[in-house]
Amino acid sequence: MQISSPAPMQRRWIYLLAVAAGGLAPLIYAPFGWSLLALVIPGVLFALVLRLPRRLAFEAAYLHGVAYYAAGGHWIWYSVGEFGGGPLVATVFCVLLALGFGLLTLAVVVLAWALKPRQRLLMLLLTLPAAWVLLEWVQSWLFTGTTWLQLGYSQTDGWLGAYAPLIGPLGISLLLAILAGGLVAAVLARKLSAVCLAVTAALASWLGGAVLDRDWTEPAGEPLQVALLQGNVAQDEKWEPDNRVRTLELYRRLNERHLGVDLIVWPETAVPAFHHHVIDSYLVPVAEEAAEHGTDLLLGIPSYDADSGRIFNSVLALGQNVGFYHKRHLVPFGEYVPFRGLLGGALDVFGAPMSDFSAGWRAEPLSVAGQRAAVSICYEITFPNEVRDFLPEATLMVNVSNDGWFGTSIGPHQHFQISRMRARETGRPLLRSTNTGITAAVDHRGRIIASVPQFSVEALATEITPMQGSTLYTRTGDLPVLLVVFAMLLISGGLSWRHRRRQTPEAGAGDGSSRQEP
Repeated sequence: MQISSPAPMQRRWIYLLAVAAGGLAPLIYAPFGWSLLALVIPGVLFALVLRLPRRLAFEAAYLHGVAYYAAGGHWIWYSVGEFGGGPLVATVFCVLLALGFGLLTLAVVVLAWALKPRQRLLMLLLTLPAAWVLLEWVQSWLFTGTTWLQLGYSQTDGWLGAYAPLIGPLGISLLLAILAGGLVAAVLARKLSAVCLAVTAALASWLGGAVLDRDWTEPAGEPLQVALLQGNVAQDEKWEPDNRVRTLELYRRLNERHLGVDLIVWPETAVPAFHHHVIDSYLVPVAEEAAEHGTDLLLGIPSYDADSGRIFNSVLALGQNVGFYHKRHLVPFGEYVPFRGLLGGALDVFGAPMSDFSAGWRAEPLSVAGQRAAVSICYEITFPNEVRDFLPEATLMVNVSNDGWFGTSIGPHQHFQISRMRARETGRPLLRSTNTGITAAVDHRGRIIASVPQFSVEALATEITPMQGSTLYTRTGDLPVLLVVFAMLLISGGLSWRHRRRQTPEAGAGDGSSRQEP
């Protein structure tokens, strides 16, 4: 039953409900972790779509989406406001971003209405969940992509997290969306049997996760003794030439305290100078000292290619094997400014101090401490397919980052939560070294082994066990989930087309009547 032509007061309550449901977004992710609310956010949207006339459903969906992305990603304001164009530019940028991303939620509803089957249950269990996940997938690659705020990441520590080695976060999003649709169907049916069935399905999903919560990979050698450095260098001081010597000495002292471990990891661009400027005066002595103690190093450092004139955001391996990894997936406005050729410096208010970086092209593990490391820099860890490029050869993951851009906001916590999902889905331990936090070691099930407080100068000493083998998700990626999503949409569209065809006068010519949809 739909609400027809609601009064102005009803409209305001509908809009408020849509905004409130979307605004719950931060609560389902770290640092709050109210993962069960991940059923409420899409559930309210699905209920509104079913109960409202088309135009009002579209309006409510758009407001839901704007609130979802504004609340969930508001921490972006900090980087632009503090280190870019200032508070006004940051506010305008974040508002425009939320308004743009809100179109994704609107697109979910438009697609669902276009494929709308006659049966309400099919709409809730097939069409709307599939449309939601399809748009999450599109979001992951459109305009260089972002996987931030995918529903599946709310379950890193949640009741469905154990499904990650099989279906990844996109598959978990689909499970959540289907369960949300089932709960809405049960509530709207107003029958105790329907509610019991929906609760049973949710419990079955939870029990399934409990059964699946096991090791999917196996040890690839003895545990490694590692140290992860966190220099806590203020972002507005990081690139000042007068602070360079002090920063270099800080990391050298932290490094010296842990010589003798198997591996020491420095954060993203911990060395605030190009590789060729400091190789003889700094890097060679540091490497020689580490070699005397049998310690390998991974250092974040910008590098310059003299032949092409390009600069890279890099990680340098120093030890028995020397090698570079250049960041492949750059952050728009943070590491390069889009449309530079057309707009020149007009968008530099969003850029980082050393933009424009160039993208790397190779995804080969770096050899360190007798193991093979899948290295990612900052934002790259949020893209599961890019981490999969290193597997199954890599036996551990290393992520270096600088979340100092986001201060005390929830951004670094969300980033760390997504990083831990990579460990769960690949069955690989994760070493994470950051400038200001969160610096931590994570085991192959995504559990935190050890961490240090944010905004402190620390060197985290711990051990991790490298792992080998492949999870199902490592082998297949998102392909099975996408095939299921497209099949759901095809079934929805086919049933809708079949029903509409039956309603045409030609279809009812034999008995002189045509059926009308109730």
